[in-house]
Amino acid sequence: MADFLTDSDFDQYRKLIYDESGITFSATNRAILESRLRERLREKKIDRVMDYYKLLVQDKEELKLMLDSVTTNLTRFFRNQPHFDALENYVIPEIVRLKRDKGDQKVRVWSAGCSTGEEPYTLAMILKDKLPAPLTAEIVASDISLKSLMVGKAGFYPESRIAGIPDAYLARFFERKNNGYQVREEIMKMIRFDYHNLKNDSGLTKVDVLFCRNVLIYFDEAAQKAVIDRFWDAMSPKSFLFIGHSESLFGMKTKFEFLKTDWACLYQKNL
Repeated sequence: MADFLTDSDFDQYRKLIYDESGITFSATNRAILESRLRERLREKKIDRVMDYYKLLVQDKEELKLMLDSVTTNLTRFFRNQPHFDALENYVIPEIVRLKRDKGDQKVRVWSAGCSTGEEPYTLAMILKDKLPAPLTAEIVASDISLKSLMVGKAGFYPESRIAGIPDAYLARFFERKNNGYQVREEIMKMIRFDYHNLKNDSGLTKVDVLFCRNVLIYFDEAAQKAVIDRFWDAMSPKSFLFIGHSESLFGMKTKFEFLKTDWACLYQKNL
């Protein structure tokens, strides 16, 4: 099995990962990269770490799997409740008013960096419950992790993963099954799970609400700015952007306006 990465090896891997995804590995999280690379080398039965690097340069599918392995997919239903309170009490009423003025009946939502699906399903349940007819929501849930997307697409969660879901939502939107819960079809059909690398253009347009939480922390300043600019281009006028509670656009040259509500802080494309 390969030795630990040399400084030169680390620099080459770090550059490859950054160029392909915008994700930055620093000296402080080098151990995470080394651990994940060891797993991939064992899986591929490759002994030398730079032989694996050569494979990554040649094989785009293996590159996807490696990027999947080095990302952290920590999530849960209703994670950071104040964001969802702001969605329910401020954003949805604003969007309902805007949609009525435009005669548009579709609310378009993007959950970027959706991990295993808890966030987009949380959004779907709230929107299903709170949007007045005839408005309906469609949600795109994207991630760079194929494994996580498969979990989200299946919509099945063991009992240990459903903490945080209100009892009324659990009864209405889930079906008890084996040792867990299956998301009901009416919620599943609201969401399209899709592989997407935030370094690239999404092709999405007219997005009304965009959640991208705890993703920007993995990017350096230049990559963050590029992602935020692409979000701006994908979003509709008067749309809303949620980022992680420890993340901020302060100091970044961006056109988004900071918005402080009674429940949480977020950003708006205020055109």
